[in-house]
Amino acid sequence: MNVASILLYGLVNSIVLILTALGFSLTFGLSKVANFAHGGLYLLSGFVAWIVLKRFDLPYPIAIVVAILLTGLFGALMYRFILLRVRGIELSEVISTYAIGVAILEIFRWAGFVTYEFNLSPFIKGQTQIAGVSIDYQRLIVIGVGATLAVLLWLFTHHTKIGLALRGIAQDEHTALTLGIESDWAAMFSVALGSALTAIAALTILPLGIISINIGYEVLLIAVAVSVLGGLESTAGLIIGGLVLGYSQIIAATLLGPQWLMVVYLLAIVLVLAVKPSGLLGRFKELEERV
Repeated sequence: MNVASILLYGLVNSIVLILTALGFSLTFGLSKVANFAHGGLYLLSGFVAWIVLKRFDLPYPIAIVVAILLTGLFGALMYRFILLRVRGIELSEVISTYAIGVAILEIFRWAGFVTYEFNLSPFIKGQTQIAGVSIDYQRLIVIGVGATLAVLLWLFTHHTKIGLALRGIAQDEHTALTLGIESDWAAMFSVALGSALTAIAALTILPLGIISINIGYEVLLIAVAVSVLGGLESTAGLIIGGLVLGYSQIIAATLLGPQWLMVVYLLAIVLVLAVKPSGLLGRFKELEERV
């Protein structure tokens, strides 16, 4: 693999990691809820889209919209009926969300969604060349979606009333309460928004491969690794963490072999927790309080 390939595919891999972790990081940053159902929600959106496409024979755009809305709704209901009752009890939050995520994955396994026939088609088929490197259009779409979401989320959190209210709750919940901002509503909205973002990530990334149950567990590991490396409450840290891990994986796979891809995640978590538990740009030691 030449330098141009490393730079281009390293960028694609980095954006994939950032997208994968975005919903997890946003939910924690806005509500301080560590949503360990992240992998289950990711897979849920993929299978919902597949079912709408294959079983109901509806158009691709409708399948995408339905999957995003249902995943966001599931996140809201998960907060309303489960997380609301254990909010503030960190270990209970982790256990309950992780149990929900595993339940989602294993229900699909029980239902027989375990073969190689489950996949989503690329949004646009074909490929092109950039700097002499061949790359398919779906990977370019991944880059485009990642950049667009970053801009839209910044505008949402800095220039809308709801976004400013969520930032206020995240920065100082007690002061926000005195100003009439309802914290439980804000937390439920942030979990729903994070779940919807997870669905967007899944529907953008899954066309690059197959929909496999084991991906759900891998996605959770990716989200934790990227968020911990960058800083759980930092969007800029998330981007930097994704770039560091993304290029590290490509370099490790090129020099040492593809079996080192997962090792990079685990090494990142261990090293960051040992040296700087709050992450590269994090300010608070959130992870060790919650995991």
